[in-house]
Amino acid sequence: MKSLPPFVLKIIDLIKRYPGIVAAFGFCSGIGSFVLVDRQAKLASPIAILLLVSWVWLMLENSFNRLFSRFFKREIPAPLLRYATQMIHQESLFFVLPFFYVTTTWNSGQLVFTGLLTLAGLVSITDPLYYHWVAPRRWLFLAMHTFTLFAAMLTAMPIILHLTTAETFKIALGVAMLLSFPSLATTFPLHHWRRAVGLVVLTLAIGGAGWLLRTWVPPATLWLTEDAITLTLDDQARSPGDSLTRLSVSQARGGVFAYTAINAPRGLDERIFHVWEFNGAEVDRIALDIHGGRKEGYRAWTRKQNFPGDPAGNWKVRVETEDGQIIGALRFTITADAAQAKNQ
Repeated sequence: MKSLPPFVLKIIDLIKRYPGIVAAFGFCSGIGSFVLVDRQAKLASPIAILLLVSWVWLMLENSFNRLFSRFFKREIPAPLLRYATQMIHQESLFFVLPFFYVTTTWNSGQLVFTGLLTLAGLVSITDPLYYHWVAPRRWLFLAMHTFTLFAAMLTAMPIILHLTTAETFKIALGVAMLLSFPSLATTFPLHHWRRAVGLVVLTLAIGGAGWLLRTWVPPATLWLTEDAITLTLDDQARSPGDSLTRLSVSQARGGVFAYTAINAPRGLDERIFHVWEFNGAEVDRIALDIHGGRKEGYRAWTRKQNFPGDPAGNWKVRVETEDGQIIGALRFTITADAAQAKNQ
């Protein structure tokens, strides 16, 4: 087998010496793509396509290596393949992190998902952890591989294919389930048909757990650009009045608006919900259809007039997707009227 060209060896040596270069490039491209999506620039789609193309290559790595050996009569060195895999993990993880950092509702279970993404990103740029702890453990390596692809698909598919968040989540979860099977088969070899059935059941259980915990996954390409709880709203200008966090019972009886402006990628049509909660209990769920492509975000609102007999307490309007992924929340408190308070 002939040695690789000198410039390829130099690139490999540079990556070995400065492993953070690829991660820094991925993070910068992620921020750049986020800005492009925020500004509804068409260039965001090609960048996202390049991200997924790299994953197609990664999934067909063995087939590509055999074809390369057949046509060029040489094999791709194992170190080069390892570095290519590590680079794709780094690029993907640091590409998606800016999106999830903005869209995560930090006082919810979404903190766990984004925290795991951050941990995976740190592992991918720390060679002792990546090569001596993750890579030798095939099941752990494939778990990280699957998790990274899952996050990449959640980010890229709404931008490229204009799929809704609900559609994207179902497809990404299905792909993650398919990829988790070989990981489990590596850990638990299929010596008997019962074990094969058990692995299928375990794979389905993983998919079921992912579905049940979907509210913990931030909608990577949807985020609030403006929100307000207000008593007045200008229909023509589509702008809210003063934003309030506290109001009296008599003020609430006149009607309360929950106003949200949601940024969505160009070409995306999505159904979201304003879920009104009173002291932690859901009292109303109102559907809204939003359309991506507006620089200032798609402005929509709901109005509540039918309050319970005693509405004093803590209120929250949860903004979520069809599948229950939380985009954000608006909180306010209704207090008893001064006259009522004196009589109590």
